[in-house]
Amino acid sequence: MSANQKEYNRPRTHSSLVARHSALGVNRRYFFQQFGSGLLGAAIGYLWKDDGLLISLASETEAGSGGRIEPRLPIKAKSVIMLFMCGGVSHIDTFDPKDNQHAGKLIDAVGFGDNQAKMQRPVIPILRTYTRYGKSGIPVSDWFPHVGGCVDDIAVIRSLYTEEVNHFPAVIEMITGHRGRQFNHPSLGGWISYALGTANKNLPAFINIGRPSSPVQLTGGYLGTTEAATPFGVGEVPVENLKIPQSISPAQRERDMELLYQLNSELRRQYETEMEIAARLKSYELAARMQLSVPEIVDLNQEPEHVRELYGIGEKETDSFGRQLLFARRLSERGVRFIQICHGGGGNGDWDAHGDMKSHEPLCRQTDKPISGLLKDLKQRSLLDSTLVVWTTEFGRTPWSQNTTGRDHNPRGFCSWMAGGGIKNGVIHGSTDDVGFHAVEDRAYVSDLLATILHQMGLHHEDLTTVVNNRPVRLVEPGHGPITKIIA
Repeated sequence: MSANQKEYNRPRTHSSLVARHSALGVNRRYFFQQFGSGLLGAAIGYLWKDDGLLISLASETEAGSGGRIEPRLPIKAKSVIMLFMCGGVSHIDTFDPKDNQHAGKLIDAVGFGDNQAKMQRPVIPILRTYTRYGKSGIPVSDWFPHVGGCVDDIAVIRSLYTEEVNHFPAVIEMITGHRGRQFNHPSLGGWISYALGTANKNLPAFINIGRPSSPVQLTGGYLGTTEAATPFGVGEVPVENLKIPQSISPAQRERDMELLYQLNSELRRQYETEMEIAARLKSYELAARMQLSVPEIVDLNQEPEHVRELYGIGEKETDSFGRQLLFARRLSERGVRFIQICHGGGGNGDWDAHGDMKSHEPLCRQTDKPISGLLKDLKQRSLLDSTLVVWTTEFGRTPWSQNTTGRDHNPRGFCSWMAGGGIKNGVIHGSTDDVGFHAVEDRAYVSDLLATILHQMGLHHEDLTTVVNNRPVRLVEPGHGPITKIIA
C-alpha cells in the first residue's frame, strides 16, 4: 500500500481547523507561475477557470473540515445502507398494526399542523391484513410479505417522533437530527464522511442513489462540499465521463494518480483552510480514481442470475429499485461507508398519501422484494453482521382522513426499522397509542435513530462537533442518545 493510500484510509484524531473568512483572489497568472509548469497543472487550472474559482475564492462558512475522529466504541457496522422512503409511509398500514375499534369515530387532533389549530377528525379503517412471521412472530402488513419473511433479522422501532409536520423541514430534521428549518446542517452521510473518511481511496465515503426529496439529503453543510454525497444514477452510466480511453492502461492511470496527488500536495499545504479549493482538488482526484473502480462495480451482469432474481431484477415493477439495491450491496462490500437510497423522491415524495391509501400499494410492490433480496443476499455472504440496513421515512400518517380515503402527515408517532450491524434480531421497540397517532412507550426522537447508527459505526454522537461562526456546534442535536434496547 502506498503512503498516499494509507493517508486516505487512516482515521485521524479529531481536530478543528482554524476558521476564518478568506478572499484569496487567486489570479490566473499566479496559479500558472506556481503550478502550471506541467500539462496536468494547466488542465486543472482550465477546469478551475471554467468554474470561476480562479477569479474569487471566498468561503462564506467558518467550519472545521478535514479532521477525523478515532472511533472509541466497538465498531459493529462498517457500512450503512439507508433506505429512505420519500413522502411519509403510513406506519399503521405497514409495520404497526391497529384494530379498527375506533373507525368512524372523531378523535382529538389538538395542536396538529403549523397553525396549532384545535380540530377533530374521523378515524378511517385500516384495510390491511397482518401476518405474524418467523420465530419472532412480528406482524407485518400484506403490502410487505417479502420483508415479512426477513423479520427475524429486523428490529422494528414503532415509537419514533419528530417535530415538523411538513415534508421539507421534516426531511431536514430526519436526515440532520436538528430541529429548526435550517439548510446548512450536514446530512447523516456527511457526518460519517467527516468523522471516518473513506475506506476505499477509489470510491467516495458517501454515495446517494435515486432522487432525493431535498438537497439537504445530499449536503455536507457547514462541514464543506468535501463531505457531500456523490450522486450515482441508476442506468448503465451511473456517473458521467468516467470511462478511461482504451489507450490508457490501469497501471498508467495509477501512475497518473500518484503524479496528480504530488502536484496537488503543495497547493493543499498553502491553502489548507480554503474549503472550496480543498473540495475541488478532492473531487478531481476522486473522479480520476473512480475511473479505475466504478465501471466494474456497476456491471451487474457479473452477478449470477439467481442473485439478480433475488432482487427482482428483470421484473417490471421491481427492476429499477432492485438494481439500486444490488448496486448498494456491491458498493458496501467495497468499503463505501454510507449509501443512501431515495425511493419516490422529488416534490413531497411519492409516499405522500393524502388522496387514497391505495397509492401505497404499487410503491410497496416496487420495494418489498428488492429489500428482502438485499437482506438475504447480505446474510448469505456473511455481510449483514457488518452492514447496517436502515429503512425510514420523514414521518408517518395519521389515523384520520382529510375527507378522503387518504391519510394526513403524522410526526407524533411512526416507524423505522434496522437490520444487521450489531442490531438485535426479531424485536419490536416502543409503541404508539391505540390509533397510532402518538408514540407513547420508549419514545425515540429522530436524532436518537441517527445516534444509534453512529454508535454502531464506533462513533459517540457527542464527539461529532465542529465550529461554525466561532461557536461550537454538535452534529447530532441532543435527544435521548442511541436506542440501546435494540443494540445487541
